[in-house]
Amino acid sequence: MSNRIALVTGGTRGIGKAICLALKDAGYRVVANYASRDSVAEEFRAETGIPVYKFDISNFEECQTYSQKIADELGAPIDVLINNAGITRDAFMHKMPQDYWTEVINTNLNSCYYMARAVINSMRERGFGRIVNISSINGQLGQFGQTNYSAAKAGVLGFTKALARETANKGITVNSIAPGYIRTDMTSAVSGSVLEKIVNGIPVGRMGEPEEIARAVLFLVADEAGFITGETLSINGGQYME
Repeated sequence: MSNRIALVTGGTRGIGKAICLALKDAGYRVVANYASRDSVAEEFRAETGIPVYKFDISNFEECQTYSQKIADELGAPIDVLINNAGITRDAFMHKMPQDYWTEVINTNLNSCYYMARAVINSMRERGFGRIVNISSINGQLGQFGQTNYSAAKAGVLGFTKALARETANKGITVNSIAPGYIRTDMTSAVSGSVLEKIVNGIPVGRMGEPEEIARAVLFLVADEAGFITGETLSINGGQYME
């Protein structure tokens, strides 16, 4: 059992919630970040006993402040960082407002830098750290109406590889997971006909479950996974094979 401190951004719903629960069950001291929906976060806290911290991961100063606050309140620095939070603002490029682009890049890509920057020095000092960045199949393939989202998620893959090289000799691993279509609130909003077409394009014939992503996170953050870094684990039911 691990007693390491793990922070999951966007941790109160969907994939983030599944990751939090898996880490807690494995003995990690888990904290979850969230940005909105206070009632959902409070329900999550009451149900799981996992502390929740509301702050904006697209804001550099808030990431610095709250990462330190978490460390102070838990009595130790963050050992494991899961950059999971993300948003969509879909539109074709010729109609995309500038704020759609900026919001998605800030939340889905810049936040990886903001959060990693907040914890990396303490990880280097202790000679241990685990960072897992949640990318997407759409960062590998691209997607109609998602130039902003696809660009951000592709950027996460490059960020992962570069940071992994920088930190490899410091006991810190940095990996990414690229989920395919997972059964979450985000995908449940897709219309039935479109969803049917998506599922028909997945070789295993179904969508993934959040718990399947969580199991991969557990594998990558384990103390015993120190020889795995700079990698992208694609979990998409065979929809995309590199």
